[in-house]
Amino acid sequence: MDTVTEVTGRHAELAAEMRRQGVKYVMGGWIDVLGRSKSKIVPVDHLPQLLAGSERYTPRGMGGIGVMTPHEDECVAIPDESTLQVFPWDRRFAWMAADLSFGGREPFALCPRSALKAQLAKAAAAGYTVNLGVETEFYAFAADSADGPPPAGQPAGYLRPMARSGALRPTPAYDTVSTLDAIPFLDRMADCMSELGFGLFSFDHEGGDGQFEFDFAYDEALRMSDKISLFRIMAREVAKEFGLLATFMPKPYTGSWGSGHHANMSLADVKTGENLFRAPGTDGQAGWTELTYSFVAGILKHARSIAAVATPTVNSYKRLTARLRDGEISWAPIWASYGDNNRSCMIRLPRNRPAIENRAVDAAANTYLATALIVAAGLEGIEKNLHPGEPVTSQTYDWQTPPANAARLPRTLLEAIDAFAEDPLVHDTFAPQFISEYVAMKNEEWDAYHAEVTDWERSQYLLNL
Repeated sequence: MDTVTEVTGRHAELAAEMRRQGVKYVMGGWIDVLGRSKSKIVPVDHLPQLLAGSERYTPRGMGGIGVMTPHEDECVAIPDESTLQVFPWDRRFAWMAADLSFGGREPFALCPRSALKAQLAKAAAAGYTVNLGVETEFYAFAADSADGPPPAGQPAGYLRPMARSGALRPTPAYDTVSTLDAIPFLDRMADCMSELGFGLFSFDHEGGDGQFEFDFAYDEALRMSDKISLFRIMAREVAKEFGLLATFMPKPYTGSWGSGHHANMSLADVKTGENLFRAPGTDGQAGWTELTYSFVAGILKHARSIAAVATPTVNSYKRLTARLRDGEISWAPIWASYGDNNRSCMIRLPRNRPAIENRAVDAAANTYLATALIVAAGLEGIEKNLHPGEPVTSQTYDWQTPPANAARLPRTLLEAIDAFAEDPLVHDTFAPQFISEYVAMKNEEWDAYHAEVTDWERSQYLLNL
């Protein structure tokens, strides 16, 4: 029996198994530049053809980037069979992560998953497996609050947070009653995540009204990025069961806490799986290897350009501020700095796990793109034997004069995109077509935002000038 026949037969058996589980439809979801899963839905009997690349797309213009020309060839979605999962919230559907192949011949330049795979292949060639854990936050709003006038003092389009008990000051973070108020939704999410093998180990109510975080086991970076894609589908769909709208917008309202997407990353030996970041400490606590510091130094060196994919929206920079409107510190970084367990820095070296924590990634980030550039920067740091200097021990929000080894993170999307376009590492990491079209898309986003006259401007200038 030849290989093609063997694969076809195995895929037919897989389709039969899916039918036995009650699955009616399957999708191979490619991830657009905005981080959303896109797919056609095929009957389960068509699973072998789907895995062989039967579904074709015209993705440019569909994922927030580029314009499709009438004569341009289509892309083929090639699903990764190892990612196949049945939706626990609706068992009629199964999903796989897919790569886009241009004309069925080569990776599509605008395919985020392919961009990450290329960087992970470079890491593997250097002897490293990249592991990733993500602390992702999101808001859940009451869907019915989209109807009718907003409450007094709130802007048009206001969405009411999930109802919770009591009035808390200044934040409901970790509040038990607030978490229990949302337990029907959270319990359903936990059940789904457990069935999908996420390795869920905690969840909580975060600092904003209706803001939540689920923490689950780290994984190899591509598998973790695939899990995040599935997680975002799951959060949105499960929320609907409870009359809620889930959003990964970084900062929904002026007074709200920002939603982070903290990337916890480590390198392991590609052959043995041994963690290469942790080193024996001299004071009874574990320390960090020189490899770790070089990896960190590379990330800090390219922090401003990484921001274009790690904090990729106009709204992202409303989160990257030192303080909230009420004066509380934001817990979001504003400086490209690192510190030993220092949560005010961009890079934290935590004491409770052998991974660096990048706190400058937010909930809007496409995990594939952000991880690809972070890995590329870290590998450059190792290759060039860079060092990040001394760790920061002070609270960075109070800095008047920063140390020489700390740079200000971009204040706006425009700053980040300019840094992205000018960074040679970006041009080594992404295809020229991706860079040109991504920069054009984000410049258009900035220009559209900047052209709007806001309520703040009217209240500040209308009667005073």
